[in-house]
Amino acid sequence: MQPFIRVTGPAAPFPQPNVDTDVIMPKQFLKGVDRKGLDRGAFYDLRFGADGQPRPDFILNRPGWQDARFLVVGPNFGCGSSREHAVWGLAQLGIRALIGTSFAGIFNDNCQRNGILTVTLDAAVINDLMARISRPGANGLTVDLPAQTITVDADGHTIPFAVEALRRDALIQGLDGVSATLARHAQAIRAFEASHRQANPWFY
Repeated sequence: MQPFIRVTGPAAPFPQPNVDTDVIMPKQFLKGVDRKGLDRGAFYDLRFGADGQPRPDFILNRPGWQDARFLVVGPNFGCGSSREHAVWGLAQLGIRALIGTSFAGIFNDNCQRNGILTVTLDAAVINDLMARISRPGANGLTVDLPAQTITVDADGHTIPFAVEALRRDALIQGLDGVSATLARHAQAIRAFEASHRQANPWFY
């Protein structure tokens, strides 16, 4: 998993509330046996018309936002089904962080497991940030996870945020749930394995 330390890049405003995982990753992209090509599926029905051509009015197709690394999103982002493909697609699309007022619980956990930072801020702060990034060329952000700050590159405006310590440290180190558990408890796991082998030789 790619570590998240200090990331700079364009941000796109995506204010719609209750964007569900079917919007983020439509069901026709769930048929594969691996994760390849899910960047194509991300927001497919919003990004592309019935003819498969990009919709010029969609924010991520517009000049200045095409290479967005951050999305500033509306409330309850990622609601709906628990499909992890939605997060895989966002990651493949190049999205490193989502900034909003609230995120669906399972979706939020899936982001953590796949290296996407989610930042929760008050609605007034989100509205102000959306206004600040509404012009291409002025929409660059720097998200510093160790410092827990978001800086608007155009004017230096800085927004503090808080992320739970275990989640923050795992993202900084690029550890998913299994890797984080091994990093913290490897010695105890090895001791249990040894004692279990000794107590249950028949099992081995």
